Formats: sequence, structure tokens, C-alpha cells
Amino acid sequence: MRSTDKPYQPIRIVVADDHPIFREGLIKLLETRPDLRVVGTASDGDEALKLVAHLEPDVLLLDLAMPRMPGLETLQALLDRSAKVRTILLTASVAKPEILTALQLGARGVVLKESSSDLLFKSIYAVMAGQYWIGRDRVADLISTLRELSAPVPEPNRNVFGLTPRELEVVNEIVSGYSNSDIAVKLEISHKTVKHHLTNIFEKVGVCNRLELALFAMHHHIVPVANTAVPSR
Repeated sequence: MRSTDKPYQPIRIVVADDHPIFREGLIKLLETRPDLRVVGTASDGDEALKLVAHLEPDVLLLDLAMPRMPGLETLQALLDRSAKVRTILLTASVAKPEILTALQLGARGVVLKESSSDLLFKSIYAVMAGQYWIGRDRVADLISTLRELSAPVPEPNRNVFGLTPRELEVVNEIVSGYSNSDIAVKLEISHKTVKHHLTNIFEKVGVCNRLELALFAMHHHIVPVANTAVPSR
């Protein structure tokens, strides 16, 4: 290797699980791969948060069911702290509502503990590549997956976060997966006006992009999510 080449950097992982035998076995499994390195372990969510803040790992393998601070509470805390770690939930079993909540709270993957080691490795590489992983597969379209996981949604929440009727129409089209050009045609407004509405909407609800807006709208029931259009990226 030439001296000008960048040094090899393995994927740095923190493992958080309250069962010592499972935790130790997982560490040994991960360390069979030269490109994976366990840099810290935790037995509950509180310890995991401290390690993530101190070590800044690439990936957090987080048990869903832990004492003191369970996995979903830990995810909420990581979201509140804007942690950059990619979190994969490990669980013996999980219901669709829990998967939906986990993804809304920032989880990048959900893997059953009974899965093969190969699937665990694939999930780690997938989230490192910017993808999502649920169960046995990569997720190519997160919004469509969230729709599939969602139970029938009640009537829209009265709290619309100060959005105007026109802005709510734009949000609905974003959740439906339409592009700015499509929205302009459908609402009979200019492309520039659509961008102006989106800027105002982002500021009002505190999001930075279309995906975050769609997740926010679905989570808060601002608009119905049982639409059939395939969302655009």
C-alpha cells in the first residue's frame, strides 16, 4: 500500500444488550469479520447513550427489551440528541407497531435475534451504505414500507402545527410521493410557489427535507397515509 492511501477503517460498533451470554456471543461473532470492530458494550439504554456520546461509533446494536431504559426510549433519547450513530434494533420478537415506531424514532434497521449471522452482517453493511433493513431484507422505499406497517389511521389530528389549508395540501402530496413538478400541475400553481410552500412548511414543523416531512406528517396524523401512489425520492 502506498503511503498516500488512506488507512483502513473498520466499522466501529457498540453492542447494548442486558443478557451477558448473548452479548458476549455477539461480540465474538462480530469480531470474526476483520472489517467490524466492537468498541464498547452496554447492559442497558442509559449506558448505551453514554458510550455513543463518548465513542461516536458507526453502528449501535440495540436490544429492544432492556431494563432501566428500553430500546424505544433509548432511540427517542438518541433522536433528541441528534446522534449520528446508525442504530439497528435486535429483538426476539417484534410487532408491526413497534417497527413503525422504531423507524419513526430514527432506527435504521430491525433484526430478529434468531436470524442467521449472515443476515446480521448484511444489515450492518446495508445501514452503513445509507439503506434501511427490516427483518430479512433491505428497504428500498422507506415511505412505502411505513405505509404497509401502519394500521388504519384515525381522522387527521386537529393540531396542524400552524399549516395553512394550501400547505396541508402540499404535505398530502408529499406523503403521496409526488414531485414538486407533479404538485405544481395538480394544484395548478407554479413550481416556484411549491418550493416557497415547502420552505414555510419545513420551518413550521422543524424538518429539513421531504422524507423527514413525510415521516413527521404520518407520525402526527396531519394527513391520511393510506394513499396508493409510489413516493418519489
